[in-house]
Amino acid sequence: QVQLVESGGGSVQAGGSLRLSCVASGRTSANYAMAWYRQAPGQEREFVAAISRSGGITSYADSVKGRFIISRDNAKTIMYLQMNSLDPEDTAVYYCAASPVLSTVVSDSARYNYWGQGTQVTVSS
Repeated sequence: QVQLVESGGGSVQAGGSLRLSCVASGRTSANYAMAWYRQAPGQEREFVAAISRSGGITSYADSVKGRFIISRDNAKTIMYLQMNSLDPEDTAVYYCAASPVLSTVVSDSARYNYWGQGTQVTVSS
């Protein structure tokens, strides 16, 4: 079992930045592929970014490419999402996810076994 806890959400004006963190605890959590997803009110959960076990491979949704950076510190079992140039359309609850099986990065949420509770990000214009 792996437990995931997100933090770092909040309210920011358009153009600002936030850094989200996802702390993983449990059995060999550093060996898990991980990802960020988000869900805006009334919308389906959507893929944001993913990172491989080693951190050497990353993938981004087109909507955040060039603005968001995903990274991880395996020694501390923490994953980050640096969000820059935030736009009101980035407003959502952000979730981290983990998979003990994936050997690469995928955007399909069904491939991730463990999920955090989410952290709210609100961007005002």
